[in-house]
Amino acid sequence: MTRRLAGIVGAAFALAGAAGCATSAPAPAPPAAAAASRTTASAPTRETLPNGVVLIMQEHRAADVVAVQLWLRVGGRDEQPDELGLSHYLEHMLFKGTPTRPPGSIDRLIEGLGGTSNAFTSYDFTHYDIVVPSPATRTALEILADIAVNAAFVPAELEAEKKVVFEEMSLTEDDPEKFLTRRLSEVAYRNHPYGRPILGIRELVQSLRRDRLDAYYKKHYIPRNMVVVVVGPLTPAEMRPLVTATFGPLTGPAAARPPGAAVPPLSGGRRDDISRPEQQAYLGLAWQAAATRLVPEDISAVDLLTYVLGDGPSSRLNQAVREEKGLVHSIEATYVTREQSGLVSIVARLDARNLDAAEAAIRDVITRVRADGVTQAERQRAIVTAESAYAFDIETAEGLAKSYGQAETTWTLDDELRYLARLREVTDAQIQAAARKYFGDTDVARVRFLPSATR
Repeated sequence: MTRRLAGIVGAAFALAGAAGCATSAPAPAPPAAAAASRTTASAPTRETLPNGVVLIMQEHRAADVVAVQLWLRVGGRDEQPDELGLSHYLEHMLFKGTPTRPPGSIDRLIEGLGGTSNAFTSYDFTHYDIVVPSPATRTALEILADIAVNAAFVPAELEAEKKVVFEEMSLTEDDPEKFLTRRLSEVAYRNHPYGRPILGIRELVQSLRRDRLDAYYKKHYIPRNMVVVVVGPLTPAEMRPLVTATFGPLTGPAAARPPGAAVPPLSGGRRDDISRPEQQAYLGLAWQAAATRLVPEDISAVDLLTYVLGDGPSSRLNQAVREEKGLVHSIEATYVTREQSGLVSIVARLDARNLDAAEAAIRDVITRVRADGVTQAERQRAIVTAESAYAFDIETAEGLAKSYGQAETTWTLDDELRYLARLREVTDAQIQAAARKYFGDTDVARVRFLPSATR
């Protein structure tokens, strides 16, 4: 379920892998275990400090580690055209040091505590994450509070990081599936910030100087845009004074974040064919769908519809397009939600000669769902799959904290806590209604990657 942490780009920190955490994850708990954990654990508490920092805390005693996270209400959507990539570049730079923490010292300190750090950037938020043994909770909070307002942006470090960002750009462009995902967003969200490259463009990154990055940082990294999440084997009464002591003194302007720009509809559809060096072709189709700030009541139905269509071997697209007709080598459907728009994408890898037939077969599957709906068995299987994915997401203190931070910065904590309950309440008729509402025949973005020899 890509809805959970969608549209993100991770930095390669000393203790975390590029484009996401490199550490291995434990096997997911059964859905019943996740539900029991939510029932027996204390509920999260949410409050706002006098300076505007939102604090979310939850006691979680599955292990003697605490997840301390800083979320910023700023991301790629907040950038002006001449600021493309600055949110992501800040994510790369903040752990590099402050006036009292020279380059490299933060990574060494966290590693010495037996902890890990990570960060990622989205269009709607930026996230910084430290996991440490619980006795080091205050140290982790001190680090995050320091980098939140005192980043040094040492010129040598800033210049060196450009090579890292360029390599990240190249990795995306060289990977056909990652590049197809990016290109689909660009086509679906043309003339909107969600359609711009979150890594920025090479020319702007190459010319980036400290004063430009620092100005963007000081404008957006203010208490009112900050959310601190602490999950671990401490009570809120123990956590609260630690956060108050570290984040409470921060100051900054009280200006509110401007509302996000409305997303232009995909009226009439958009198409793009791109020549690629790969021997196989790729096909991507995308429809705009429910967003966390716009018609959030439809999210659960679209989520289940996406599972029915393209999650796993038993999904409709896999059965009809891959198994029965043999038109694709692989196919899947994903649903990404953001504040101003959601996007359901269907992506397939196939032989170029099957492009037209595969697209027709995919559209036929969607037409049948619109006309006839889904079966109770399909709905139930989708719910079980969603529950399992959710259980995996929230099994650790870090995963639980991420679910709360993303909820606070893109929808609401209450919506997050009610996610599974709402999912289970969705009816077959609501799934069919979502297909009819969002999966039109014409309002679709299409991107095809064609082997060079076929152009």
